[in-house]
Amino acid sequence: MRWASILLIAGAVALLVPGVSATNVTLTATPAVADIGDVITINGTISGISTIAVYLFVTGPGLDSRGVTLENLNIPAGRGLFTTAPVNLSDGSFTYRWDTSVILGTLQPGTYTIYVVSSPVDRLLYQKEDFATTTVEFQPAGPPPTGAPVEPVVPVAAIGIAVGTAGIAGIGKRKD
Repeated sequence: MRWASILLIAGAVALLVPGVSATNVTLTATPAVADIGDVITINGTISGISTIAVYLFVTGPGLDSRGVTLENLNIPAGRGLFTTAPVNLSDGSFTYRWDTSVILGTLQPGTYTIYVVSSPVDRLLYQKEDFATTTVEFQPAGPPPTGAPVEPVVPVAAIGIAVGTAGIAGIGKRKD
């Protein structure tokens, strides 16, 4: 009975002490299977902590094992270098649109893990439970779709020749 009372008091104190409450973080990425160059929408929620932003980073084939920023795959996450997403203070939700067509570095086909954390600490140093992960699989580039229209090279060349010929024909004429 005595241990039960001690545990009950310890639990009540933990609820009253700021920063001790449990943080809950969720994360999803859509689409989960994509082509390199697609836009990936990253959504999530954070509760149990009041924050204006969450910190995102990614790990995957050929990337630093600590994780890297989503905008520049050459920059290891940590030491103040993260991708951030603003948090909606009314409901704790956040959204980040990851446009993989305009990033620095090279994505390779394979599975990548996206992390969201509540504090700016890289993957190898992070020890708290207030983080979440999701994965995105980037497919290898396939052949162009069949039946794709072919660029009209011949008509453009013919127009260029006709304009050039007309210009040359008018060179030798004099106006009196």
